[in-house]
Amino acid sequence: MALWGLTFDQVLALAGILLLGSVLASKASARLGIPALLLFILLGMLAGTDGPGGLFFEDYRFAQQLGSVALAFIIFSGGLDTQWESVRPLLWRGLSLSIVGVGITCGLVAAFAVGFLGFTPMEGLLLGAIVSSTDAAAVFSVLRARSINLRRRLIPLLELESGSNDPMAVFLTITFIEILKHPDVSSTSLAGSFLLQMPLGLAFGWMTGRLARWLMAHLRLEYDGLYPAISISMVLLTFGGSHAVGGNGYLAVYVSGLVLGKTNFLHRMSLIQFHDGLAWLMQIAMFITLGLLSYPSKLMPVAGVGLLLASFLVFLARPFAVYVALLFTKMRRRERLFIAWGGLRGAVPIILATFPLLANIPRAETMFHLVFFVVLVSLLLQSTTLPLVARWLGVVVPPSQRSFLPKAGSDLVEITVEPGSRADGQMVVNLGLPHTALLVLLRRNDSSYVPRGSTVIQAGDLITLATRKQDGAELQKVFLS
Repeated sequence: MALWGLTFDQVLALAGILLLGSVLASKASARLGIPALLLFILLGMLAGTDGPGGLFFEDYRFAQQLGSVALAFIIFSGGLDTQWESVRPLLWRGLSLSIVGVGITCGLVAAFAVGFLGFTPMEGLLLGAIVSSTDAAAVFSVLRARSINLRRRLIPLLELESGSNDPMAVFLTITFIEILKHPDVSSTSLAGSFLLQMPLGLAFGWMTGRLARWLMAHLRLEYDGLYPAISISMVLLTFGGSHAVGGNGYLAVYVSGLVLGKTNFLHRMSLIQFHDGLAWLMQIAMFITLGLLSYPSKLMPVAGVGLLLASFLVFLARPFAVYVALLFTKMRRRERLFIAWGGLRGAVPIILATFPLLANIPRAETMFHLVFFVVLVSLLLQSTTLPLVARWLGVVVPPSQRSFLPKAGSDLVEITVEPGSRADGQMVVNLGLPHTALLVLLRRNDSSYVPRGSTVIQAGDLITLATRKQDGAELQKVFLS
């Protein structure tokens, strides 16, 4: 049965089934400690040609276009939800990981591909560029599902790296494809393109972010539902406009989201929640589509080579790249090792692997299936062991050291309820909170709402309280085991 041979009603029904199945799969992922993204891919594979669904889908151009737009919204959401105060001290470390780390990873994978896979040097560089970027969304889904509390600077550093290394990987991939197609291309023109794309993307994103801030602050719309429409229009304008003027669209949308998110404006929290939901929808659509593109029967012949490549990437290339990129920082060796292990591969490498296919590059199909296999191994191996590695390396904050004090300039504090604590299983009215503390928001799984007195608190809930500094010790007694 061909996917595009279905009627419009059948396509809608199929989309509803796959979307519902993905939401249900996300519940299983929280229990198993496996990223929901991996289950989304598997769902697409089950629905595909080699699966029981039997749907034939081989439209790489559609998958690339869908993936590009989806990534723009996902990256914007990441920037919008990033705490600038926590990222600013780590800016140079994140940029070093995004530029130096990606470059070193690309070079090491290229050397491995030439020496062990029989690729030409330029084909090896292309493969290295494709697998060089990371996906922190998978990391956060595991950490939140297991209620792992990392040391403060690790989470924003992983977040900053994942939001800023995609543009570098995209640029390198397009550059090496251009060299393979046109061997006589000038290296000077390629260097000039790089020097132009990044500043233009940065400047365009900053301008559209400022414009979005002005619109949110000064427009008084009659209907609250139109504010998300403004932010969607700004994402499309930023991504498309940056590409149109020669800038990097992915960098532009991340910067735009970062600029918009660092200020307070009307409907800010509801807008962040809207884009978080939209990002999940985009991830589901993107990963199911990528799963439909894969053929398990074609993955098996490359399984042995793919396992070697994945092992080299995870155990050698990534740790060495992180070590060099953070060489002149004061980060501890254990923290560097965790950053290395937390470099999960996700959607971006698979989407980038469609670029050579559309450009008719030699061995493009082999590259696609190799990259797909590497992503599956990375998600399955690293994600399931991430909480264990965090504890083994000692980068988890002990309960006695966790701070329940509001940040400077704020009266709000976020606390994750621990199993066996006084709050676990209790109604809000029975928590015995200090009279100066007010529970204003409760986040459970992917839902956020204002709790009532009858709301029962559960382990793993992320709650936001309005409180004072002197309440820290009492809150620790209530929410820690």
